[in-house]
This record gives sequence, structure tokens and C-alpha cells, in this order.
Amino acid sequence: MSTQAPAGRTSLADSTKTLKAGDAAPDFELKTHTGEQWKLSDRKGKSAVVLAFYPFAFSPTCSCQMPSVEQNLAKFAAAGAEVVGISIDSPYANKAWADSLGGLTYPLLSDFYPHGAVADAYGVLRSEGMSERAVFVIDRDGIVRYIDVHKINEYPEDQQILDELAKL
Repeated sequence: MSTQAPAGRTSLADSTKTLKAGDAAPDFELKTHTGEQWKLSDRKGKSAVVLAFYPFAFSPTCSCQMPSVEQNLAKFAAAGAEVVGISIDSPYANKAWADSLGGLTYPLLSDFYPHGAVADAYGVLRSEGMSERAVFVIDRDGIVRYIDVHKINEYPEDQQILDELAKL
């Protein structure tokens, strides 16, 4: 099973069934794995945001992807971006998973109830009830600037996301 995107790989989609680059990002508020509320519109005018949708906590590919993001948090911050992970898992599952990975310091958001509402708003809720593996780069004005929907068993390279942030 592949866990890393091959060099030069392009996204499966530059848009979703509900969004394309240039659209306003749908606002939402979800609970983090540490029990806090996180609201997208609270970041408007302050920082860019990278939304990293992942299918399931404890799955092999996700267990490679999210620690990779953790290792590059300083680079994302230097690029003026805050990173959050989003899955349909409960906050409790996300917390247990983050702990099992040695701790993740960025928020893992729970799109548990109503089930997958945010993934659906972003056009990445799969018919099986989980999200696609997808990344959205949202600028400081709340506009979607980049969409990358990956194969479910591959994860995007952090450098590609950093390159997109550099274009903002």
C-alpha cells in the first residue's frame, strides 16, 4: 500500500462537487481533540488555513500523513498558515489517536455530528461515510485558493502545500 504521493503527482481534483478555487470557504465550527471549539471564520484576516481532511484515525496512511504535518508545522507557520486535520471520527478517538502518535500539537477536528457535515459542505464526503483525503488552502480572506483530493491510500506531500501557500 502506497502512503506517500509519488514525485510530480498531480491532484485528483482541483475542485470538488461543491467548491472550486476562488470560492468562499464554507464557515464551520467543530470540536478539537483537546475539547476546544475551533471556528474557521475566527482566522479570517489573521492567517491562511490548511484544512487536511483525513479518512480515519488509526488507519495506516493517516498515521503517516498527520505526523509528517507535525514535523513541518514551523514551515507552515513561517508561510503564515495554521493547519488543522478534520475527520469524521469523534473527538475522543482523535485524542486517543493523537496520543498514540506521541502527541500532535495542531488541532484535529471532529466532523462526527452531524455526521460529515463539514466534509459534505466541502464536497469530500464519500458515499461510505468517510471523507476523501483532501487538502484545502484557504487564504486570509476566507477564499479557497487550492484544492487537492488524493487517492485514499496516498497522502499529499507537505512541500506541495507549502509551495501553494507561497503563492498567496
